[in-house]
Amino acid sequence: MAYSPLCGLCAVPGLLPFGRKRGFPLLPSTSSGGVQIAGRHAVVVGRSKIVGAPMHDLLLWNHATVTTCHSKTAKLDEEVNKGDILVVAAGQPEMVKGEWIKPGAVVIDCGINYIPDDTKPNGRKVVGDVAYSEAKERAGFITPVPGGVGPMTVAMLMQVCMNKSSCNISRSCKPKPIGNLAREIGLLSEEVELYGETKAKILLSTLERLKHQPDGKYVVVTGITPTPLGEGKSTTTIGLVQALGAHLHQNVFACVRQPSQGPTFGIKGGAAGGGYSQVIPMEEFNLHLTGDIHAITAANNLVAAAIDARMFHELTQTDKVGCCGTMGTFERVEAPELMLKLGIEKTDPTTLTDEEINRFARLDIDPETITWQRVLDTNDRFLRKITIGQASTEKGHTRTAQFDISVASEIMAVLALTSSLEDMRDRLNKMVVASSKKGEPITTEDLGVSGALTVLMKDAIKPNLMQTLEGTPVFVHAGPFANIAHGNSSIVADRIALKLVGPEGFVVTEAGFGADIGMEKFFNIKCRYSGLRPHVVVLVATVRALKMQGGGPTVTAGLPLPKAYIEENLELVEKGFSNLRKQIENARMFGVPVVVAVNAFRTDTEAELDLISHLAKAHGAFDAVKCTHWAEGGRGALALAQAVQRAAEAPSSFQLLYDLKLPVEDKIRIIAQKIYGAEDIELLPEAQHKAEVYTKQGFGDLPICMAKTHLSLSHNPEQKGVPTGFVLPIRDIRASVGAGFLYPLVGTMSTMPGLPTRPCFYDIDLDPETEQVNGLF
Repeated sequence: MAYSPLCGLCAVPGLLPFGRKRGFPLLPSTSSGGVQIAGRHAVVVGRSKIVGAPMHDLLLWNHATVTTCHSKTAKLDEEVNKGDILVVAAGQPEMVKGEWIKPGAVVIDCGINYIPDDTKPNGRKVVGDVAYSEAKERAGFITPVPGGVGPMTVAMLMQVCMNKSSCNISRSCKPKPIGNLAREIGLLSEEVELYGETKAKILLSTLERLKHQPDGKYVVVTGITPTPLGEGKSTTTIGLVQALGAHLHQNVFACVRQPSQGPTFGIKGGAAGGGYSQVIPMEEFNLHLTGDIHAITAANNLVAAAIDARMFHELTQTDKVGCCGTMGTFERVEAPELMLKLGIEKTDPTTLTDEEINRFARLDIDPETITWQRVLDTNDRFLRKITIGQASTEKGHTRTAQFDISVASEIMAVLALTSSLEDMRDRLNKMVVASSKKGEPITTEDLGVSGALTVLMKDAIKPNLMQTLEGTPVFVHAGPFANIAHGNSSIVADRIALKLVGPEGFVVTEAGFGADIGMEKFFNIKCRYSGLRPHVVVLVATVRALKMQGGGPTVTAGLPLPKAYIEENLELVEKGFSNLRKQIENARMFGVPVVVAVNAFRTDTEAELDLISHLAKAHGAFDAVKCTHWAEGGRGALALAQAVQRAAEAPSSFQLLYDLKLPVEDKIRIIAQKIYGAEDIELLPEAQHKAEVYTKQGFGDLPICMAKTHLSLSHNPEQKGVPTGFVLPIRDIRASVGAGFLYPLVGTMSTMPGLPTRPCFYDIDLDPETEQVNGLF
């Protein structure tokens, strides 16, 4: 039977998987958060490699107990009757009888069978492997006839059910009023702007009031080189602060990034943590929050509009009558500074020569050098390359452009790295958007737009206060990309939190991707600008990540894990430890003690977990402990919290990796050799040219923000473990002058994600009666 040309997953033509809008009903219990898999008993009838075996592994991975049967299993009816979840893929028409099914069970019938039926035009009808008419009277949910649910679609359904349990957990806890939490942590009412009952913005005046208060302990959470599934840095961050706060009664704050709506509606889902270690309400966290990303989108696109409008008017109007050459423009607030920059020592516009008017009126932007793109907080692959200016009113002035996702905007990086409103205004001024035809940098200040940008961003600079499931405070602020930007939450949030917790308290923040990317940028960029000095690195590792680094089979998001990842394999774990050892060395290179958090999954064995802990401590970790915070919340991270407390008291000597005065090429080489283990770097012609241009323009002293794959220490995502002997190719270098870094491109970096075959938005809906968001995870 043909696959659907639209989805490629279901074996029934034209049937999209599990989208309420596409004819396949969601589970009836989704209004209350979906089916809980963990702790349930599942029965899989059928041992095929296509459905049976993968479903067995997937259910087991998601913490169910599983029995696998076949058509000749003794007392099959009794086995089936034990299943809270029943998956049937036996290939025999109506083999499973309705009376066998446990009342209320979830029944997923994967069968497509043809039986004679004289009432049908072709003399036959399609039935599943389950006797549908009988079974539907007993089942809590059953897939409709015809069956034929494809194996990937079944896997996706089970993943959706499993992920929705996090939403269930989130809703099971009523958050304390955010105003009450603000008072508890020492904020004054005039420092808090409430956004409803569950979130608030905190004024930067708090820093002035607390400027004499000593800072607390500063902890950064990072990770091993991850699988495509991620290894749980966010849940570890939240679990750790819950353990420190709710269980060890320490003053504590989590500081995390705000997620983009692109991945939330795309393939990744939200980023609130998970299980019993998450930020609540997860819907508020993962969607609009307080509008910071929308403000960034508006500000970014105002710059883009200003660039194209400026070029258009310069091309279609004369210097003296054009909008850029009017007397009103000369009398702008910025005019004296602009005249000084242009070297024109006159205050009377009537005395300007034609050449001086030309210099004043024209930026003469070279369209081939424009680096500023429009942005949108939605995954949309068809905006990766567009043509603008096609309307007749633009008089034929078209050019090729693109959209990036909003969190890739330099304004997001500016927000994350700024220290005050004044500093943000200065950084927004300095953002370079292009070069003139003479090779001079063109900034937002040159466009006259930086003041308006500051107005748009005046509320976004205030950190957002939320809370964890266990009532500990969380700042959610900024969310820069972790590849072309530095992948860390804001400096102002960290600074306020460090003052609020006091000298004995803890602030725990998270760095994006693995330690070779997010942690290195946290130290060399964020800490360099903030002046803050971290006390502890928490390095998250998992058995599955070590197995993948040790040469395990490919891991693909949305598909069941291969058997190697759910069966004990100490040899594979030990082989993959080389990557964790390197990441421990990377952290210690900065002079900070490292605690390894071994994030445990149900299929991990004690021998595997103990092996990782033993090896980590033997190779320089201050401590290494097993964590079960996803399932147990703060209680599951108590050992980690105690290890962090001890490590924070240990001697440390924080140091940065390189001196800013070094040439651009040398700074890149230091990162490549010391952090990635490269033998050397190779600057390709475009990168070499940009290094020279930026140095000439005065940007050579900026720190380096490497843009490379997070799936390997090298530039090749297929190279696992600790690759050696490779030369790191730098194909281009770009500048985020306002944010304050240069970012070399290692390979191709996509700044606009696309939607997958089955996006998360299929499952998201609103209950019109309760106004409750369903399907978000």
